[in-house]
Amino acid sequence: MMNRRTFGGASFALLGATLFASLLGTEQVQTFAASASCESLSSISLPNVTITSAQTVGAGAFTPPAAERGEGRGRGAAAGRGGRGNAPSPFADLASFCRVAATLKPSSDSDIKIEVWMPAAGWNGKFQAVGNGGWAGSVSYPAMAAAVRGGYATASTDTGHTGNSAAFALGHPEKVVDMGYRAIHEMTVQSKAIVNRFYDSAPTLAMFNGCSLGGRQAVTEAARYPADFDAIIAGASALYNMRLHVARVAINQYANRTATSAIPAGKLPPVHQAMLDACDATDGVKDGVVENPERCRFDPKAIECKGADGPGCLTTEQVDTARALYAPVKNPKTGAMILHPLLQPGSELGWATLAGAEPLGNAQEPFKYIVFKDPSWDWHSFNAATDADLAIKQDNNVLGLTEPNLKPFFDRDGKLLMYHGWSDPQVAAMNSVNYFNDVLKTTGKANAGKSIQLYMVPGMFHCQGGPGTDVFDKVAAMEAWVSSGRAPNQIPASHMTDGKVDRTRPLCPYGQLAKWKGTGNTDDAANFSCVAQ
Repeated sequence: MMNRRTFGGASFALLGATLFASLLGTEQVQTFAASASCESLSSISLPNVTITSAQTVGAGAFTPPAAERGEGRGRGAAAGRGGRGNAPSPFADLASFCRVAATLKPSSDSDIKIEVWMPAAGWNGKFQAVGNGGWAGSVSYPAMAAAVRGGYATASTDTGHTGNSAAFALGHPEKVVDMGYRAIHEMTVQSKAIVNRFYDSAPTLAMFNGCSLGGRQAVTEAARYPADFDAIIAGASALYNMRLHVARVAINQYANRTATSAIPAGKLPPVHQAMLDACDATDGVKDGVVENPERCRFDPKAIECKGADGPGCLTTEQVDTARALYAPVKNPKTGAMILHPLLQPGSELGWATLAGAEPLGNAQEPFKYIVFKDPSWDWHSFNAATDADLAIKQDNNVLGLTEPNLKPFFDRDGKLLMYHGWSDPQVAAMNSVNYFNDVLKTTGKANAGKSIQLYMVPGMFHCQGGPGTDVFDKVAAMEAWVSSGRAPNQIPASHMTDGKVDRTRPLCPYGQLAKWKGTGNTDDAANFSCVAQ
């Protein structure tokens, strides 16, 4: 046995060990060594599984496959080894591990690639699967490396296709099912078996960790397969998935309804500043971040041009566009809700993501390859009055399942930690808020803090970035929850500029705000406490 803090991320060290000790504590962690050779795993037999490789990777020796490094795609080999010329490889500090690659075929048309990485020594006895982004199509090597650094055995999958596109879906409904939910489940079941064989010990804890698509995968696992994981981390979850794609295309189409209705990128900073002028100080601290956008009452008409159009004001058309970006997306014919507001006050600097010259590429994909099954489909032909219902029907809850009844998962003492940036310009922050509230409404409010908790991150963009405190250790927070039985009453977080911490704050459970105590540096978390809204 050895005494080890379970913080994992180097970012936590930047905030100071004293803060972590008081908030997350320490625990005794037993480590394990392999009981079988890595190479012997090539001969194991598992249902619908073909082991394609099993080899020991020496310390610092891992190099991603050429396709993952960007070779042949115009980005150069350095992309997978740091992507900045002679920057060091992000895998250089990895200790030796056993790398197993396999192909899973749960259906006749399945071709699910997975990898399982297991520390050769110092395994903490736990398993951490990691999620994907976009339309997946590749193994998440950086996330796997982070898990191995923390002592976990880990696994990732391409979800059954190659390339970050939905083109695979055309004529392959079983592959859509794999992408929707089956690949993560099959990966989890088979990876646990491989881990058990390598160490001659089943994991004592199974954790899932993902953001964006990975956040949707996380919630889907809790709903569809409550026995797969004990602890699930779901960031910026792309829930209500097909509705999200519909809303993204619809709002972009509205933003570009005329030749002059879109808001030019150069006008976004003035819009953002006007919003800050109206709402920044409502939380008691003027710091360039709105703590609670739900309380912001900013009307873009405040910066409407008084005369001629100019770079620091919005035309009447553009005011209407800005208002629409903050508003729920509804069916123009029936008035039925398609999706709650896509964007919140604070997201303005990222509006070009959804309201640029054309819809987000990821949102066009399902219409081309799943809904209309026509690769030449043009977003200009989108008709929200008819195509919204068609898209949702076509999906049939394969991608869009959002089941709030997590009682089977909770009954197994499962824990779901959700987080989302309030300033997310891609995935609606209200996705996570509404799902969290729906789960509590369905399963009981007593589950808040016991089985599920949501932490909204003021000023954070999609999964990371932005002026908010976007650096925090989700895995450490979950480990603390597992250890204590209660979700953390706050999570230490920091903001960094040029690699240096320039602000710390506590992240509070949803329903509470980080409130300045009235004295001390407003960039120091010690001078804030989480209080009820």
